Amino acid sequence: METDRFFKGNAEWQKETDRIIKEIARRQAERQKEINRILKENAERQAERQWETDRILKENAERQTERQWETDRLIRENAEQQKEINRLLNETAKRQTGRQLKGFPNRFGEAAEYTLAPSLRKKFREFGLNFPKANSNTNISDHDKDTFLEINVMLESGDKAMLVEVANELTTDDVKEHVKRLEKMRAYADLHGDKRVFLGAVAGVVMTNKVKKYALGQGFYVIEPSGETFNITPPNGKPKEW
Repeated sequence: METDRFFKGNAEWQKETDRIIKEIARRQAERQKEINRILKENAERQAERQWETDRILKENAERQTERQWETDRLIRENAEQQKEINRLLNETAKRQTGRQLKGFPNRFGEAAEYTLAPSLRKKFREFGLNFPKANSNTNISDHDKDTFLEINVMLESGDKAMLVEVANELTTDDVKEHVKRLEKMRAYADLHGDKRVFLGAVAGVVMTNKVKKYALGQGFYVIEPSGETFNITPPNGKPKEW
C-alpha cells in the first residue's frame, strides 16, 4: 500500500514535470516566434530605410547632375557673351580709329587725291624719296597683254614709282596680293620700256603687329594712323625694289 502511494506520487510528479517542460517549451516557442517577428520587422524596416537612402542618394545625384549641367550652360553662355562683348569692343575700337584717321577715306577714291596722296608725298621726303606726281585709283587694263591692275595710290618720279595699297583692315593676304601687284607692274613696265624702279607700301587703318611685321619683312613701307595724321615705318633693311 505504501508502495502504491509512492508510485502514484511519482507519476503525478512526472506528469507535473512534463506539463512544466511542455509549458516552458511552448513559451520558448512563442518567444522565438516573437523574436523572429521582431527580426523580420527590423529587416523590413532596414530594407525600407536602405531603399529610402538609395532613393535620396539617387535624387541627390540627379540634382547634382542638373546643377552641373546648369553650371556648364551658364559657363558656355558667359563665354559666348564675353566673345560678343569682345567683338563689339573690337568693332568700336575700329570705328574710333577710323574716325581719328581723317587722311584715309572710307572708300578709296573719295577725295584721296586731295588728302592721302599729297600727304604721302610730303611724308616720303623724310626718307629721301621725292615724288612730284601723285595719282589715286590708277587702273591699268591691257587686254592684249592680259594685264589688269588697280592701284590705290601711285607716287611717281622720273626714276622711281611707289605703289601704295590701302585697306581699312590690312591683312596678310592684302600684303601678299600687293607683292603680286608689284610683280605684274614690273612685267607690264618691261613690256613698255619703263625702266623705273618700283617700290611698295601698305597702309591700314587697323592692322595687327603680326601683319605689320610681315609687311616690313616683304620690303614694304608701312603706313599707320597716328592721331589726325599718320606715321610711316621703313622696311627691315633696304626697301625691296621691283
